Amino acid sequence: MGNPIIHWEFVVPNADKARAFYRKIFDWRFDDKAFPGYTIIDTGANPNGALTTAPQAAPMAGLNTYFEVSNLKATLHNVVELGGKILVPPTDIPSVGAYAMFADPAGVAVGILQPHKREDGSR
Repeated sequence: MGNPIIHWEFVVPNADKARAFYRKIFDWRFDDKAFPGYTIIDTGANPNGALTTAPQAAPMAGLNTYFEVSNLKATLHNVVELGGKILVPPTDIPSVGAYAMFADPAGVAVGILQPHKREDGSR
């Protein structure tokens, strides 16, 4: 299995301003109802993304990228063994999967997501 980009998200100080900006720039559609406080962005192609307000402790706005993994815990174990640092521990997203974030040895933040398996065994 490869590790394709599965999701991305803008982390911004003002979600309303960002939503208005990207709506005009790219003509994207936004869904604020699926996950309250977390806006899903429909770009018209996969992978779609999201928009969220940065926590006050965040040093700056940014763009997070998430790569698909088949085993979240094993991947995080390897990250630590190879000198990385876990930034966000495994966190479940109901009906989606589980995600985590880590910093590589150079300090680059990277997201990983293990999708829930569907009834047919696919992700």
